[in-house]
Amino acid sequence: MTTMPRPIYEAKEDKDIDLAHLFDTFINNRLLILAITGFFTALGIAYALLATPVYMASAMIQIEPKNGLPSLSDVVNATPAVSPAQTEISLLKSRSVVGGAVESLNLDINIQPHYFPLIGGFMARRFEPSEEGELGWYPAGFGSYAWGGEQLKITQLSVPENMHSEELTLEALDTNGFILRDPDGEVVVQGPVGEEMVMGDYSITVSELVARPGTTFSVIKSRTYNTTEDYQNRLAAGERGKQSGIINVTLEDPDPAKAILVLEEVAQRYVDQNVARNAAEATKSLEFLSEQVPAVRKKLDAAQTALNKYQTGNRSVDISAETQSVLDRIVDLEKQISEQNLKRTEMERRFTRQHPNFQALINQINQLQGQKEELEKQIGTLPSTQQELLRLTRDVEVASETYAMLLNKTQELDIIRAGTVGNVQIIDHAAADIENPVKPNKPLIVIAAMLLGGILAVAFVYVREALKRGVENPEDIERVGIPVYAAIPFSEKQGLLEKRLANFKRDKSSASYLLAINDPADLATEAMRSLRTSLHFAMIEAKNNILMITGPSPMVGKSFVTTNLAAVIAQSGKKVLLVDADMRKGYLHKVMRCQSEKGLSDILSGRITLFDAIQKTQLNNLHVIAHGQLPPNPSELLMHENFSRFVKEISGMYDLVIFDTPPILAVTDAALVGGQAGTTLMVTRYGINGVKEIEFAKRRLEQNGLLVKGVIFNAVERKASTYSEYGYYQYEYQSK
Repeated sequence: MTTMPRPIYEAKEDKDIDLAHLFDTFINNRLLILAITGFFTALGIAYALLATPVYMASAMIQIEPKNGLPSLSDVVNATPAVSPAQTEISLLKSRSVVGGAVESLNLDINIQPHYFPLIGGFMARRFEPSEEGELGWYPAGFGSYAWGGEQLKITQLSVPENMHSEELTLEALDTNGFILRDPDGEVVVQGPVGEEMVMGDYSITVSELVARPGTTFSVIKSRTYNTTEDYQNRLAAGERGKQSGIINVTLEDPDPAKAILVLEEVAQRYVDQNVARNAAEATKSLEFLSEQVPAVRKKLDAAQTALNKYQTGNRSVDISAETQSVLDRIVDLEKQISEQNLKRTEMERRFTRQHPNFQALINQINQLQGQKEELEKQIGTLPSTQQELLRLTRDVEVASETYAMLLNKTQELDIIRAGTVGNVQIIDHAAADIENPVKPNKPLIVIAAMLLGGILAVAFVYVREALKRGVENPEDIERVGIPVYAAIPFSEKQGLLEKRLANFKRDKSSASYLLAINDPADLATEAMRSLRTSLHFAMIEAKNNILMITGPSPMVGKSFVTTNLAAVIAQSGKKVLLVDADMRKGYLHKVMRCQSEKGLSDILSGRITLFDAIQKTQLNNLHVIAHGQLPPNPSELLMHENFSRFVKEISGMYDLVIFDTPPILAVTDAALVGGQAGTTLMVTRYGINGVKEIEFAKRRLEQNGLLVKGVIFNAVERKASTYSEYGYYQYEYQSK
């Protein structure tokens, strides 16, 4: 009788994406995906609950356009208008404004209580004192942590240059005092609350301390520049609507009261600076005039003294009508020249000498000087007494007019400066919603954590699937030219039996370790019966009744397949001998519950006879020969002629002889045993042995002249989408 050869699939490269396979992978790993997603979701919930909330303080500032008509240059250079809000936002966030708030509020002193890790801050935030100064409950032995209600205010702190941004530790004492330690734990300052304490390069003033003795705080003195830069980055400002002139300013901070205080200080300083900036021109002019008034007054006094002295010496000489006319004209010119010189002095601070306005003013002054020179020529024609009297009288009147003009200008500028208002004003003062923090966004964090967990879980599953080298489809094995005789499902009951077998020496019961005996209805046992049928037809043309079972590598379940296959064949009425040919790490004696001392190695070395080594089992038709004493040269024993005589002798005594051999890729024992066997089968494990490994094992056997009749695909895992492809269904008698 001839058997039809099983088809050998041609290897082909599948470059298309198998959507069904991707979906199957997702379904088969759904529990793992759900577990990872649930873990990340739990982390997201924990973070949302334990994270420090951040509150936002906001204020609104209005910018009004400056009064005044546009200049000629503004009309000529008619470029698109730029919103003044952009400039004002830059001024609002400038170092002069923010830095002033930092220095005024001591923001460069960072104070943080030491909370218990993870949950300490959460508990402290939820503590609500019923009376002033009440502190939160704390477990015994953890009094050094803050649990709610603690307060520490430091109004002044100076540290050495190298200790800026270093963490200092302040500890509360039971005498209304404190101790300040450096990062090395050394005491640098110690003293009572409310007094300035100076020790060496350290200086500190603690204005308020509410905490139980032993509670510690972290104190960091930052550089003012760094703190200012930090608040500049945290301060957000933007115009509400295009060209609206309304600026919305916000500041985020874990302490809402601090956020309100800082933002209000910044806004108020910005408004004050705007007023000072608008009054700067009047202030500078007022300062200049204030410097000129004393000098002009002194000059006026000197001129009056000289005139009085001259008139007294010349016995009240009077000015003639002609001289008076010239005097009035020259005094008027001098007054105009003085006014223009004042304008020139102010203009020199604003423009260069080449500016058109400055040049026009110089031309006016030159014209007035020319008119003055003409009048001085007329004075030269007057009598000498009249000339001297005119000169002295002119000095007095010019100084008097100049002095009066300076006083008037000073009063005008003082009124202008006092009445100057800025073009910005606070519409909404700083306020914050203390009920609803802006961070963290708890629903968003939980959803993001869940999505992240799902994405990572799916990515992990598919990356693991892509990196997995073990075969999961019997067709992949058949593509390398080896037919698959049976696919044996993974049995959970076999896992329990293996746990019992691990305690072999302590197991005092007599129960069998064979799945075929413990659970004949198990799917794996049914697969063994299917293999028994396939093996019956496969060995029809074999040269003898010797079956060798090997595997590519250890831990593929070779002994499980060998023992249970021998059991189901023995149960069919055939006489079976099971030989443990693994004289290195023999395992069958444990499974079959027999002795290992007298076995194959002892037969081949001539120490015992064949009949002394054969042991009976729980099945009448199944006998076992263990590996015997572990020899140092198992390969040499298998190559001896004693092994050939042994095989011939047992072949005639049994219907089937099964050899359990070591892995072919590990040692050469399987090739030596296979030379005496008529049929060779190889056990591979689902998800463990790759196609290349199986192909290499096949090639190793072929190099020794052995043909692998087929493969037993062991421990196939039950998957929702693929399990039925192997053809095994639960079909058994259900008792009532």
